[in-house]
Amino acid sequence: MGPWAAGQLVNVIVDTPAGSRNKYKFDRDSGLFKLSRILPEGLHFPCDFGSIPGTRAEDGDALDVAVFNTAPSFVGCLMTVRPLGVIKAAQWEKRRRIQNDRLIGVPVTAVNRPRARQLRDIDREWVDGLEQFFSAYNRAQGRRFEITGRQGRIAALRLIRGNLT
Repeated sequence: MGPWAAGQLVNVIVDTPAGSRNKYKFDRDSGLFKLSRILPEGLHFPCDFGSIPGTRAEDGDALDVAVFNTAPSFVGCLMTVRPLGVIKAAQWEKRRRIQNDRLIGVPVTAVNRPRARQLRDIDREWVDGLEQFFSAYNRAQGRRFEITGRQGRIAALRLIRGNLT
């Protein structure tokens, strides 16, 4: 499966649904999703979180996507997503700086066509909260994580195209 669903929509595979304290990752050897970690009490994913197949970010994983949705999906769910923007972020692992951006998108179906077209169409408080979550999540993992900015839809699409495998 490639990254593009149609036009400027992308395929996203959800690994962790909104509300979950459990973080899952796809295990290539078994072909199944495996529990990666349990987040500390009080910390949970504020949205569906997944990745775009057929892409590879600087950390070696597929590009991360936070999906702004009205209800949680499930582990392994394939979604067609409209990218709205990107949270630019740097992460340090073993004294090495890695660019580890988070795309933000909304799900699109044949009967559900969200109005949001750009990151600015999403409630600013929600995006602020998402950034706070990513900072807290990485701090809980013992990693330094720094938000370096936000960019819109064009930058998100450019990031996807630039990281195709």
